[in-house]
Amino acid sequence: MSGSTYYVPEQSKWPILASIALGLLAYGAAMTLTSMAADRDSVGPWILGAGFLVLFYVIFGWFKDQIREEAQGLHSDQLDRSYRQGMLWFIFSEVMFFAAFFGALFYARNYSLPWLSGDGSGAMTNMFLYEGFEASWPSAANGPGNVGGEYRPMGAWGLPAINTALLLTSGVTLTWAHHALKAGHRAQLIIGLFLTVALGAIFMACQVLEYKEAYEHYGLTMGSGIYGTTFFMLTGFHGFHVTIGAIILAVILVRCMSGHFSSDDHFGFEAAAWYWHFVDVVWLGLFVFVYLI
Repeated sequence: MSGSTYYVPEQSKWPILASIALGLLAYGAAMTLTSMAADRDSVGPWILGAGFLVLFYVIFGWFKDQIREEAQGLHSDQLDRSYRQGMLWFIFSEVMFFAAFFGALFYARNYSLPWLSGDGSGAMTNMFLYEGFEASWPSAANGPGNVGGEYRPMGAWGLPAINTALLLTSGVTLTWAHHALKAGHRAQLIIGLFLTVALGAIFMACQVLEYKEAYEHYGLTMGSGIYGTTFFMLTGFHGFHVTIGAIILAVILVRCMSGHFSSDDHFGFEAAAWYWHFVDVVWLGLFVFVYLI
């Protein structure tokens, strides 16, 4: 097919099924949270589970169709450009997602705590609302009244430093695999991708150990004031993105082992690489602003 030909796909069932999946997820999540708040049983978790099943079916089927169309040479240059634009906008939305949580962390540390301690415009706050409260991050950041009990903050030079080295190394191995693909070295491509996926899996294993240590030895939980909340929200969502990225790269690895992609036609690989490098950059921000500062 000519690169200038505009490809019009056949009618598909996937958009309507995706809408059904999202509807089930939203309704199931609402019912589940409501029943948890009221401490009663409900069908919410079952609806939520059904939503995830439908969503996984849609993802698998839709991407399978896209791969088949690409293998048949149906995708044009125009469609390739639209894929790239779509991936860039998706990553931008992820940037905004994490920016909201980094913004919450910044606001709590630089505005809320000083105000509660009586600095700035809240000069009398610590006298009338929380007498004796002194702002410090993060040891006393569980708030006035010692909300969440005593805890210790996570240090930077243990598992977090190891995880930083793991993700930075994974970025190197992925770049190596990308250059190998463009150079036509299939064996190096597969080795580089395999190492990237393995490093991502090791990262997640280390994060599980970190969370276990936080709960059992540091007394650090989601209920440990603003520090615990922002810590687990930022690192938890990042860990979720690492998991998704590793799954995507594992699928790309299987495709590469099956002979997919060429030196001049491999956007599927590039999209996965863009996502993984974005995850790496987010972690560097986390390491600096959550662990170091």
